[in-house]
Amino acid sequence: MLSPNLTPAAPPVFERKDAISHCYKITLSDPYAWLRAENWQEVLRAPQTLPKDIRHLIDAENAHADAVMAPTVRLQKQLLREMRGRIQEETSEVPQYDGPFAYYSRFREGGQHALYCRSPREGGEEQMILDGDSLAAGTSFFDLGSAFHSPDHKMMWWSADVQGSEFYSIRVRDLASLQDLPDVLEETDGHAVWSADARALYYVKMDANHRPTQVWRHRLGTAQSSDELIYEEQDSAWFVSLERSDEGHHAILTIKDHDSSECHLIDLRENDGRPQLIAARSRGLRYSVGPYGAQLIMQTNADEADDGKLMVAELANPAQVWRELVPYRAGRMIEHFSLFQHYLVRLEKENSLPRIVIRDMRDGREHAIEFAEQAYALDFEEMLEFGSAMLRFSYESPTTPEEIYDYNMETRERVLRKRQIVPSGHNAADYVTRRIYATAKDGEQVPITLLYAKGCTLPAPTLLYGYGSYGHSLSASFSTNRLSLVDRGFVFAIAHVRGGTDKGWAWYKGGKLEHKTNTFSDFIACAEHLIGEGFTQQGRIVAQGGSAGGMLMGVVANWAPQLFAGIVADVPFVDVLNTMLDDTLPLTPPEWLEWGNPIKDEAAFHRMRAYSPYDNVTAQKYPPMLVLAGLTDPRVTYWEPLKWVAKLRATMQDGGVSGGPILLKTNVDAGHAGASGRFDQLEEVALIQAFALAVCNQSGEL
Repeated sequence: MLSPNLTPAAPPVFERKDAISHCYKITLSDPYAWLRAENWQEVLRAPQTLPKDIRHLIDAENAHADAVMAPTVRLQKQLLREMRGRIQEETSEVPQYDGPFAYYSRFREGGQHALYCRSPREGGEEQMILDGDSLAAGTSFFDLGSAFHSPDHKMMWWSADVQGSEFYSIRVRDLASLQDLPDVLEETDGHAVWSADARALYYVKMDANHRPTQVWRHRLGTAQSSDELIYEEQDSAWFVSLERSDEGHHAILTIKDHDSSECHLIDLRENDGRPQLIAARSRGLRYSVGPYGAQLIMQTNADEADDGKLMVAELANPAQVWRELVPYRAGRMIEHFSLFQHYLVRLEKENSLPRIVIRDMRDGREHAIEFAEQAYALDFEEMLEFGSAMLRFSYESPTTPEEIYDYNMETRERVLRKRQIVPSGHNAADYVTRRIYATAKDGEQVPITLLYAKGCTLPAPTLLYGYGSYGHSLSASFSTNRLSLVDRGFVFAIAHVRGGTDKGWAWYKGGKLEHKTNTFSDFIACAEHLIGEGFTQQGRIVAQGGSAGGMLMGVVANWAPQLFAGIVADVPFVDVLNTMLDDTLPLTPPEWLEWGNPIKDEAAFHRMRAYSPYDNVTAQKYPPMLVLAGLTDPRVTYWEPLKWVAKLRATMQDGGVSGGPILLKTNVDAGHAGASGRFDQLEEVALIQAFALAVCNQSGEL
């Protein structure tokens, strides 16, 4: 039933142009395949080149969504004011010490983008070394990617994307004059590593299909065309990344697909350093490494240690026998580790709760840092001095704003360095965080994290968020934006469904390939559990997910539309079968390990065809849906949500008269991550929340 808070309006009409193909003796018809522009690769770099007929439809969809949501404009503005009022506009990171300086980023009042600064370590005047607001002036999109100073503190590389297509340009700034050098490195992934003498940069370059496949060495003062190719990956399913080691002497080159990895080390002290292979790739073998003096620490799943263990070998000859440092324990997933001169620190998760464990490398003794809340999030903060005994970490929960601590690993003293300030006020005691479990159809216990106000009247309207792919776990973090819904009587719920690693690697394997449908049925089980336990009611749940989580939204819309008051699908991966059948698309070859390869595997073809959201739209009543897209998105290309919306409207019961509305908003100035400025991003959040309130008839008093 159309919410009285949303006014129906005539949506755009899409022409059908059936494109016929055949696979495994099955005829496939795609009436909206024409919405994929032939020059789509050019569009990523120059969105103005999109064919006019397609751009006209995108603009018409945006106008239609605006018309339907017009009654909520006042509410959106109120939500925007609330969310901005919870942001401390002038704020600074806790400084990171490195040699003679303390480095940090901060925001000025009213500023959209970060400012990078440094001060003398012993105190003195601040030097602003990069002004993101000034760099962004005059652009419709500007993402300040990363920045890092040189070992001699005389220069800094920085990167930016000005299209939203995730092609980053890297520049080098002289920190005395604050002027950029002529050196410009185009079409990179936005990261680089300095050589020890600060005369060269190592970086990853994207290929024509937006795949990070090459590592190059650039010597300062030369043209990019004369850079040296250090490594090139030939397998299109494997992607390359580069990072600086904790001890600072090496670049770690990692090549991986979705279930395997291979690492190389580049010695940054060598003028012509070449990658040193650590262990050759082997199907299913995952590992990461960290140089540690004359040794090498490895985190790996070798020998069926699915949730990970830590090993150690001699750096000079890693092919020799590795010995166990931290043994494998089923159900305890080691997420990552950091190295200090005398300490190894690991972040691990057990039963979907994280903890930090510190190991003294001098005597092997360990101790853990744990917390008492039912659900919370932990993470390491970057530390630049390998010889330090100080660990910096962040703690937060759905009710507790982020706290940054310095922890002395020698004395075990913990010092609060920063607590997130909510200028409009926040009392954690006014809210409840809970962790409950839904029973999946096969008996598995699916965690659900809940946040609601202490005086909340149950059953209540609920926003249920899910993802469930690539092993990505959803942390129980704090968000000031959620409070606008929660303060209006909503329950905010996170469904930790299979496909993530919330309960270890087995939880991931249980939601991929032939087990992918567990992701979808787990989410539905979570919705039904919330109804059964009296937290909400059928038809009062708004489901939300983005990217692969948008696929989840598409499937549950097909499978159980009656459960939901509305669905929010953000940059949704919904044209699964067509995308996985096209190996010319940037992300298709590496994605086969996540979903299956329908080109070579008939079983994968039929399995995918059975759940692909676009292919399974049927003549039934769909709830109101808000679909969000980005024109220059290289991950979920713009035509996927566009095709899906067109097919939904054309197919749903009574042509959409008794269902929907189906709304599509495409950001024509952005890509996968949406708007780039910290305040501009809030406009999209306000739209989503206004939609959720409207479809649940909760817009009420503004």
